[in-house]
Amino acid sequence: MNARTERTKNSASKPRRLPPEVLTDAEVCALMRACGRRAPTGLRNRALIALLYRTGLRINEALSLYPKDLELDEGVVRVLHGKGGRSRTVGIDSGATAIIERWLDARSRLRLNGRQSVFCTLHGNVMADAYIRVMLKRLAARAGIEKRVHAHGLRHTHAAQLRAEGVDIAIISRQLGHSSITTTARYLHHLAPTAVIEAMRRRSWAGA
Repeated sequence: MNARTERTKNSASKPRRLPPEVLTDAEVCALMRACGRRAPTGLRNRALIALLYRTGLRINEALSLYPKDLELDEGVVRVLHGKGGRSRTVGIDSGATAIIERWLDARSRLRLNGRQSVFCTLHGNVMADAYIRVMLKRLAARAGIEKRVHAHGLRHTHAAQLRAEGVDIAIISRQLGHSSITTTARYLHHLAPTAVIEAMRRRSWAGA
């Protein structure tokens, strides 16, 4: 087998990585509305989306949370099982905490306690990543969102919004749980190449 054939074989075996698609606030709200507001599963799914969107947690980090890890009155979420085994504390805003608190109220009525993770099934069992993937895809279709919607996309959206709001890159890095600011800089440039876009927007053209 020659080198060209080997490269072709290796590239064909790797799944194609699609570029990230950042959602708008309106799209995330539509996604949450598609969950419904009354059924316990709808309240839980709304709360999970709100948490992912407003904290930028990885899906495994979110599914590993227990009630003791949340201090919503203080806007605090403690991640004890982050990537690489690292722990960190992240912030969350009051709008998201209100949505999560509605699920916590419903959760207590289901007689779920601190031994079950925050985002569990109605019987207290662990939720699988595969369920979240299917659920978000179904909700996106129901909401009429044409972009790819997945849990990590909500993390992308969180990061892009923080950058657009002018949040210091060191804070973004700590919120996302990156190992270095350099990693965050590459991450943000891939998501929203602001300098490139602004340079192109400043150009003028009268048109044909």
